[in-house]
Amino acid sequence: MEILDVVDETGTPTGETVERAEAHREGVRHRTSHVWIARNRNGRIQLLLQKRCMQKDSFPGCYDISSAGHIPAGGEFASSALRELKEELGITAEEKDLIVCGDRNVVWDCVFQGKPFHDRQISRVFIMRCDLEEDQFHIDPVEVDSVRWMDFEKCIHGVEQNTFLNCISLEELQMVRKKLSEKEKLW
Repeated sequence: MEILDVVDETGTPTGETVERAEAHREGVRHRTSHVWIARNRNGRIQLLLQKRCMQKDSFPGCYDISSAGHIPAGGEFASSALRELKEELGITAEEKDLIVCGDRNVVWDCVFQGKPFHDRQISRVFIMRCDLEEDQFHIDPVEVDSVRWMDFEKCIHGVEQNTFLNCISLEELQMVRKKLSEKEKLW
């Protein structure tokens, strides 16, 4: 059972906690960390996409953020991001490796496996440089089916045109694009 901090509209914990399933059932605001892994290949930026395993409670089998996860009660954005990178992809990183793109207020409602799913989250979005090949990641099969590199512009176009099965936010990709353009010398 995952216990999460209930947060206000700025992402500040209120002092209350909620179980993850209840947060999604009732639409209680909580925090998540999202990490986009990027690399430069022949002058073009690529993003690592993870394909969610079919057992996930939301968006099974969809391509998604490189690594993401809920922040446990008492946790912080960066430490949670680093933990998820290790758990999902086998990447050991440090906080200095994470570049903050900003915070995003996520509100959406859906039905998964016949049950209402109300997501209210404050997500801190990071990018991180990593130059591993797909088969060098040590993925957790409980969380991730596979990973693949995709050209950044192809990813944006694919999300805009819905040309591949994904649960990627165009707003979040735009945040990443803005930060990448500011940090061009890193790539």
